[in-house]
Amino acid sequence: MPQRPYEIDPMISAKSIAARIEALAREIEAAFAGTDKLVVVGLLRGSFVFIADLVREIDLPVEVDFLEASSYGNATESSREVRILKDLRSPIEGRDVLVVEDIVDTGHTLSHVITLLRSRGPRRLETIALLDKPSRREVDVAATWTGFSIPDEFVVGYGIDYAQRNRNLPFIGKVRFTGPDA
Repeated sequence: MPQRPYEIDPMISAKSIAARIEALAREIEAAFAGTDKLVVVGLLRGSFVFIADLVREIDLPVEVDFLEASSYGNATESSREVRILKDLRSPIEGRDVLVVEDIVDTGHTLSHVITLLRSRGPRRLETIALLDKPSRREVDVAATWTGFSIPDEFVVGYGIDYAQRNRNLPFIGKVRFTGPDA
């Protein structure tokens, strides 16, 4: 399927993201104070930049693992069917777990992942999302911590893509479709 022509309008600067991550790390440290090790689970692929910056700011012993769940493919709309493409390498039973999501949109992916991971018996399970689009929510789910609440816009950058492009942008930008299909 050919990609629609688009431009990117900056929405959240790299400096704003860095400052917010620093503040979130302090909240996470306080919430998990005393843990012997925090298992930080990044939801691939969109969270990889966020998780890298977040774990470098958290002053706790951490273990990083990844789970890949997909409900978008290369589309701009969720399919609402969540598939697990890569599972965790280590068991989380009895452990403190923080799930790191790039964006909570309809809520289907985060809800599915929370249900899956809770069934594995963690001692504690919390979630963090860089971005939240509450106006799009179809499932009653909310992250424990949120970086930024945004309007119903299609965004890219800082790990988030459109058809596997723009993940490398250091900021969050709004996609503005141009041309005859806009």
